[in-house]
Amino acid sequence: MGSAKNKITFFDLDHTLLPIDSDYAWGEFTQAIGWTDPVEFKRRNDAFFEHYKAGTLDVHDYVRFAVEAIRIRSEAEYREAHARFMREVIRPVVLPAALNLIRRHRAAGDTVAVITATNELVTRPIADALEIEELIAVELERDGAGWITGEISGVPSLGAGKVVRATHWLAQRGTDWLDVETTFYSDSMNDLPLLEQVDHPVATNPDPRLRTLALERGWRVLDLFAKPQ
Repeated sequence: MGSAKNKITFFDLDHTLLPIDSDYAWGEFTQAIGWTDPVEFKRRNDAFFEHYKAGTLDVHDYVRFAVEAIRIRSEAEYREAHARFMREVIRPVVLPAALNLIRRHRAAGDTVAVITATNELVTRPIADALEIEELIAVELERDGAGWITGEISGVPSLGAGKVVRATHWLAQRGTDWLDVETTFYSDSMNDLPLLEQVDHPVATNPDPRLRTLALERGWRVLDLFAKPQ
């Protein structure tokens, strides 16, 4: 008999492990601290969010927009602001249900990773707060001084790009899809390519389209943040 396959569990982040969209919330936070024009930024942020939900987002345009408030400031200013964002916005919504789910997979011997369409500057501290070391996020191009340019580096982890990035992540560890047993938790139809790729797709707090599809295909549906009746 062959040995059991190593188990990998991928988690989407926004509306999956968190009950909010961290990218959108960061945008609102930059408004609140005076980094962006409250009227114009909100108008564009809302428009991009609608495109995301509809699956029509131009991720390159969005990332340029979303990181501009960081790009024009120093790394020290970003770190100070993000620490406050973590205290005031993120940590209050990191719920026991999410932490317990992650810990159950880790206790079962799974390697766990967050895979998200939100950029690395917003999400690295969040993954740390969730006690997840492995993060596959939108990576940002750096200039000669080591600070972000506003452009994406490599393949963005959005839609089919999540499959590309996860495949590369596996390859970096000397393995591939055939050699591992994979699970993916996601709320969004945007993540259908990766949900179809893994062995165990879990529609988690799913949007209406994904809930319908999951029920049709017999996928597990998990309402992680549902209150007990």
